[in-house]
Amino acid sequence: AKDDNSLEVDFGALDLSTPHLTLPSSIGNGMQFVSKFMSSKLNDKPESMKPLLDYLLTLNYRGEKLMVNDTIDSVDKLQTALLLAEVFVSGLPKFTPYLKFEQRFQEWGLEKGWGENAERCKETLNFLSEVLQAPDPINMEKFFSRVPSIFNIVVFSIHGYFGQEKVLGLPDTGGQVVYILDQVRSMEEELVQRIKQQGLHITPKILVLTRLIPDSKGTKCNVELEPVENTKYSQILRVPFKTEDGKDLRQWVSRFDIYPYLERYTQDASAKILDILEGKPDLIIGNYTDGNLVASLMSSKLGVTQGTIAHALEKTKYENSDAKWRELDQKYHFSCQFTADMIAMNTTDFIITSTYQEIAGSKEKPGQYEHHYAFTMPGLCRFATGINVFDPKFNIAAPGADQSVYFPYTQKQKRLTGLHPQIEELLYSKEDTDEHIGYLADKNKPIIFSMARLDKVKNITGLVEWYGQNKKVRDLVNLVVVAGLLNAAQSKDREEIDEINKMHNLIDKYQLKGQIRWIKAQTDRVRNGELYRYIADTKGAFVQPALYEAFGLTVIEAMNCGLPTFATNQGGPAEIIVDGVSGFHINPMNGREAGTKIADFFQKCKEDPSYWNKVSTAGLQRIYECYTWKIYATKVLNMGSMYGFWRTLNKEERAAKQRYLQMFYNLQYRNLVKTVPRIGEQPPRTTASTSTAGAAVVRDEIIVRPKERKPRNRIQRMMTSLLGPKRRANK
Repeated sequence: AKDDNSLEVDFGALDLSTPHLTLPSSIGNGMQFVSKFMSSKLNDKPESMKPLLDYLLTLNYRGEKLMVNDTIDSVDKLQTALLLAEVFVSGLPKFTPYLKFEQRFQEWGLEKGWGENAERCKETLNFLSEVLQAPDPINMEKFFSRVPSIFNIVVFSIHGYFGQEKVLGLPDTGGQVVYILDQVRSMEEELVQRIKQQGLHITPKILVLTRLIPDSKGTKCNVELEPVENTKYSQILRVPFKTEDGKDLRQWVSRFDIYPYLERYTQDASAKILDILEGKPDLIIGNYTDGNLVASLMSSKLGVTQGTIAHALEKTKYENSDAKWRELDQKYHFSCQFTADMIAMNTTDFIITSTYQEIAGSKEKPGQYEHHYAFTMPGLCRFATGINVFDPKFNIAAPGADQSVYFPYTQKQKRLTGLHPQIEELLYSKEDTDEHIGYLADKNKPIIFSMARLDKVKNITGLVEWYGQNKKVRDLVNLVVVAGLLNAAQSKDREEIDEINKMHNLIDKYQLKGQIRWIKAQTDRVRNGELYRYIADTKGAFVQPALYEAFGLTVIEAMNCGLPTFATNQGGPAEIIVDGVSGFHINPMNGREAGTKIADFFQKCKEDPSYWNKVSTAGLQRIYECYTWKIYATKVLNMGSMYGFWRTLNKEERAAKQRYLQMFYNLQYRNLVKTVPRIGEQPPRTTASTSTAGAAVVRDEIIVRPKERKPRNRIQRMMTSLLGPKRRANK
């Protein structure tokens, strides 16, 4: 849109010196590219290895040096020490403990951290020697996977009800909570193993930072510090939002209304973290818009390596939400959210995604991040370059499912048969209750099953409508959905209320009672795992009908349990499933086609029962090959180590962009936050709040100031657009 008075932001102009990928097939392999580029940069001149030595000299744990000490003050001395040490350990038995030769290493300027025994030390010494001799990406990656640089990790997930029980299905609370808890368990396991292999006796710590909610709805969200189950060193730390007079805010806040609280939250959370960890964390990981923004603020303040995970970017979920931002802003505050997303994407050192589609999309549809390359919010802001999908910060690391909870239905010895009476009551009792409505008249039919939050994007009501409209599907199978609340009066979530009412209307419209069971959100993961398997016993299937899904954790869970799965072709599930082999893609925009595909599958299974087993087995094989938490944790910790050095290596190049981001945050984002009412406040009544972009932002109109000629220089244009016409006139 042509709008000469809008703020124009061009983050790409500040990345001109940063190398970018060029091949579409390389998108999402940022760490490999960084490794290659660092190898070439360090191989440039003899003195180019000095930054690597300087980085190694910074390694310590609470002041105690690791790997090298200050007696090694040149690359030549380092190479000599490595040679002497490697020859020495080569003459020792493989499993000689490091303590037996620690003193000899110190004589050469080497400290602990190389390995737990002679063999491990020899390998690590060799990796670094190869890098110093002739840097190559393979040895570079191997070496940095051994560097003892990460012991304490902070993970931010702020919105919703973050807890370990009784939270799933509550407003703004779904798969992200499950993802993070499993992520933390896998990272702790990998951290403990690495620290042991490094020959160190250090206790790692992982803190999951979320919001403390005094009115916790029967959950533990009002408990400040809670151990993460099945871990030794991980905790959930809850920090409250503050009212303007400094009191704890008691009630839940929608993720769309959260922005006025985040800056103060960052300050309070930082103080708590520094106290508990007795120092700075080594890695900060943000989740979703709010967690990513707070992670960015803290990372910038403390100088810590940062990773971000979007989970879902709202701009891609709501069609034309950038162009229509003003009509949506009072309800969703997208002006704040999209601005916060841009700040976090450009501040972070690396971005973790679950799929290629999440970044760059497909032939039919742009990816979540690709949508943010260039866009306009008319009258407010134009992003000439927001985020470039060829940026080497993008990395694909797909999560898995907890194998102790989600295992195949065929593993009879592990099955939780004691839960079957509860599950049978949940599925088949005829009475409507506060927990379920509808009933299944024919218990012999297979069940198609879906479980998700009850919001527009998850499209559960869409699935119900497809089912209601397709007589063949209704004749072949029953429908069971687990989603949200059953009574709109009990919900405070705007979208959920609309969807609850729509569900009731659809059940009545298509006369579905006798063929549908609608169960309210279930928070017991263990029982949910057995529920998947029980559905598999009926020779049913799982359906994930979302209009868009960044990844699709329920798809992984269902396939882990051996349940044939139909999932949206919009987003990550299209990569998880090989269509027609390990499951099926469905188009959520074409309910008739999706219904026909489901009907054809069950008709084929009726004619050939072995077909169901074939699809089930192929789904399990796909999971085992590509989607485990072990693979995920290894990748993420390697990113933390590699990008930590990359951050140091490009410190000067980063400085200008960080200053620009700080200015954008202070002059643009903070003003937008003022338009978001706090709990108990009315929306601002002022006719306009002046944007630093040179336009006055109004709820219903834009007051346009006279045009000014744009400076030709790109950097000048960015700076003058940030300062605004008034300030330029006063120069």
